[in-house]
Amino acid sequence: MTARTLGASAPPARRARAIRLGPRSVAALALVSAVGVAGFGWPFLAPPTSQVNAHAQDAPWLFAGLLVLLVAVVAATISESGLGPKAVAMVGVLAASGAALRPIGAGTAGLEPMFFLMVLSGRVLGPGFGFVLGSVTMFASALLTGGVGPWMPFQMLAMGWFTLGAGLLPGPDRLRGHGEVAMLACYGFLAAFAYGTVMNMAGWPFMNSLASGIAFDAHAAVPRNLARFVAYCLATSMGWDMGRAVVTVVLTVALGPAVLRALRRATRRAAFETPVTFEGPGEGTAG
Repeated sequence: MTARTLGASAPPARRARAIRLGPRSVAALALVSAVGVAGFGWPFLAPPTSQVNAHAQDAPWLFAGLLVLLVAVVAATISESGLGPKAVAMVGVLAASGAALRPIGAGTAGLEPMFFLMVLSGRVLGPGFGFVLGSVTMFASALLTGGVGPWMPFQMLAMGWFTLGAGLLPGPDRLRGHGEVAMLACYGFLAAFAYGTVMNMAGWPFMNSLASGIAFDAHAAVPRNLARFVAYCLATSMGWDMGRAVVTVVLTVALGPAVLRALRRATRRAAFETPVTFEGPGEGTAG
C-alpha cells in the first residue's frame, strides 16, 4: 500500500479531549447549572408574595454558599471521570496564565484580556476542560486580586459556562483558519456581554430599592423588575461589557491563530488519552 493510498483513506484527525464527560459529570453539570440559573435569576422566577423575596438581602448569600459546594461537587465528579495528571498540569498552567492576565486591565473600562484565552482554551480542549478551567481561573484570580466575596462563586460558575460554551461550538475537527477565528471572535463578543449580564443579576438584588429607581424591588411585579434590571445594566455596566467584548475580539483576531496552534501542539504532545504507566527498575532496559 502506497503513502498516497494511506493519505487518501485516513480519516480526519479526531480532537483529543483532556476531559471526557461521562454520565455522572453531565448530571453534575446539569445540577449546578440549574441551581446557578435559580441563583442568578430568582428575582424573575419568584412572585412578589414568595418567601424568597421576603429574604431578598439574604438570598444571594445562601445561593453563593450553595454554589461553592456544587462547583466543588462538579470538579470532583469530573476529576473522578478522567482528570488525569496531564490534564491537571494543563489546567494549572492555563489557570495561572488567565489569573495573571486579569489584573492587567482591572479597573480600566472592563479591559479583561483573560477572556480571549478562556475562549481559545475551551475551543481546543473541549467543554469539560473548559468548565473546570473557567472556574479554577476565576477562583485563582480572585485570590490574586483580593476579590473574594459572595460574588466569587457566581463568577466561577459564569466563567465556567463561558468557557464550556466555547468547547461546544461547531466544527472542532474541520473548521480552521479565518473562519474559525471569526466564529470565536463573534462568540467572545456575545459571551462577554452575557457574562456581564448574569453577573449584574447576581449583584443587583443587593441594592436598596429605596436608593434608586433601577434597584430590585421585592414587592414589584416581574415585568417591572425586568425593566428596572435593563435600566440598571444600561446605566452601570454597558461601558464595561463593551470594553470586555472589544478587547476579546481584538485579541482573538490578533493572537488567536498563534495561540490556537500552540494549544493544539501542546495537546498533541500531551497525549491526554494515552494512559500513564510506570516501569519498575530495569524494565525499560534490554538484557
